[in-house]
Amino acid sequence: MKLIAAVDNNWAIGNKDSLLVSIPADQKRFRQITTGHTVVLGRKTLAGFPNGQPLKNRYNIILTQNPEITFDSEEVDVVHSMEELFDILRVMVSDDIFIIGGGTVYKALEPYCDTAYITKLDYNYQADTYFPNLDEMENWKIVEESDEETYFDICYTYVTYKNKSPKQIP
Repeated sequence: MKLIAAVDNNWAIGNKDSLLVSIPADQKRFRQITTGHTVVLGRKTLAGFPNGQPLKNRYNIILTQNPEITFDSEEVDVVHSMEELFDILRVMVSDDIFIIGGGTVYKALEPYCDTAYITKLDYNYQADTYFPNLDEMENWKIVEESDEETYFDICYTYVTYKNKSPKQIP
């Protein structure tokens, strides 16, 4: 499985159920990387999408404790526990699965991921949601980093991390 996120200097990813910033090139990269694959997300991340709808051209697995959230679509599954999620993921091709947020979902599934595609924003935003700090974890190592890019006054880089010892899905 893979992680994909945009983080600031403090590994923040959101504030008040919204992304910290929207950068068109980063959004395009996200679409290119995840289209045609499975995405795993939480209820709050889903609520932040246009009209609160799952992402098109992807198989969406929504993890929520709310039993009232349902979708009548072959491209969406709603699960209400990690056990239900693992039951689905266990039979899938691991390289086809992208964890896309939010903070609780990232934290729970990070140990099972082998790759992380991180957009590092060179800024300190006001935030209330964070991504696990991969730089402080000895099993995660940077394997690729882009040149710095800018969007107005925001500087950012694309960084790929590899996990030396991901856990197997139970």
